[in-house]
Amino acid sequence: MVERYGNLIDDEWVTTDSLNININPSDTNDIIGEYARASEADVHAAVAAARQAFRAWSHTAPLVRHDILARASAEVAQRADELGRLLSREEGKTLVEGVGEAKRAAQVLAFMAGEALRIGGERIAGLQEGSDAEVTREPLGVIGVITPWNFPIAIPSWKIGAALAYGNCVVFKPAELVPGSAWELVSILRRAGLPPGVLNLVMGSGRLVGGVLTAHKEVDAISFTGSVPTGRGIAAASVAGPAMKRLQLEMGGKNPLVVLDDADLDLAVECAVNGAFYSAGQRCTASSRLIVTDGIHDRFVQAVVARLEALRIGHALDADNQIGPVVDQSQLDTDLEYLEIGVRENAVLRWGGKRLERPTPGFYLQPALFTDVQPDMRIAREEIFGPIASVLRVSGYEEALAVANDTEFGLSSGICTSSLKYATHFKRHSEAGIVKVNQGTSGLDFHLPFGGRKASSYGPREQGRYSAEFYTIVKTAYTSAGMV
Repeated sequence: MVERYGNLIDDEWVTTDSLNININPSDTNDIIGEYARASEADVHAAVAAARQAFRAWSHTAPLVRHDILARASAEVAQRADELGRLLSREEGKTLVEGVGEAKRAAQVLAFMAGEALRIGGERIAGLQEGSDAEVTREPLGVIGVITPWNFPIAIPSWKIGAALAYGNCVVFKPAELVPGSAWELVSILRRAGLPPGVLNLVMGSGRLVGGVLTAHKEVDAISFTGSVPTGRGIAAASVAGPAMKRLQLEMGGKNPLVVLDDADLDLAVECAVNGAFYSAGQRCTASSRLIVTDGIHDRFVQAVVARLEALRIGHALDADNQIGPVVDQSQLDTDLEYLEIGVRENAVLRWGGKRLERPTPGFYLQPALFTDVQPDMRIAREEIFGPIASVLRVSGYEEALAVANDTEFGLSSGICTSSLKYATHFKRHSEAGIVKVNQGTSGLDFHLPFGGRKASSYGPREQGRYSAEFYTIVKTAYTSAGMV
């Protein structure tokens, strides 16, 4: 029997007749559960509950918020294997990646529990005699959190954890493809002791649920991770509308990995293969543009092909596999379309790109490597979000840097080199929010700020102590002792 799951509104699980069938992309015959789709009325009720709860929650003692997040972190950590298996089952990333993401969520919640105790301020002498000024941070209000399907427990954890740590209330809309991980995270936080209305879950379509949430006049801010077109739509509805919401938008990437002649070849290949193809390339920080100098180009391509030939692609829950399926039929169709585009553009499909059959029906695709790619080709400029990478040959470092920066995106970048000179120059001149030297472009420590430049991001950074810039508002207060 398939289990049904409701939305959480004002501490009540609310079911609906409209249901989303959650399907395993590794085995489309496997139904994970039926998840309620929220109505417009449900979203309004969730926002009203959050607004009501904010009055008390925003004034709770920091230790209360710390203890709740710490308890939630402990449960996520204790259940990491179970949660990781659910994540891999509904999203398609391999089991080791799914469990790793669950553990990361526990670490994020533990860090944000500590942040609840570290909210600081300043005391500054006023310019008038006997006058003092205090600069403090206060919670912003009701936060609409909209998250993607590719990191269905880590990204919600670092958004919701930060919002709650600083005293905000949340209405959470997860991606419709991955409601299971979201439901479990909310259930854990509820059990950890959150008062009614502080955290609300409204599952459903982005067009309906997300649209109502972003336009709602009682929502003070939106934290969104997803595509550029959707992010721009949210900006238009939220900033240009009457509410004038605060926005935090994390969107696309077309991330370069530069490989210079002096790079350690084995290290460069590992950075490229892991960054471009693991998680089926479904990471906003994936190394989709491999920019390689002449002297190492041919050896690099040969070595990457050899690694691709050895990769095991199959069911996400099989521990022997290194890459699982793409997330659904729509993403598979997009990947196949871009493979055709690349061939039409006269790029050379050096390896892969075939639809794969496995013992269970799923959305399996062989990773693909294009060579002879020019910077103006669509496959080198548009985010594909699949296991497809382009190799661009350049003459040297200066051209490599220029090609790396020649993009509307600016999320993540990397360089493989043994030269301190080039590494230092690249860190300063790469037009990206995250720069890696001799590391893959994907991945970030949970205590460091995350975000990009250009079309990749808008608003304050996520993660770490920098999250306070979005989830709090600064107040300046004056006191004059004994003066009128």
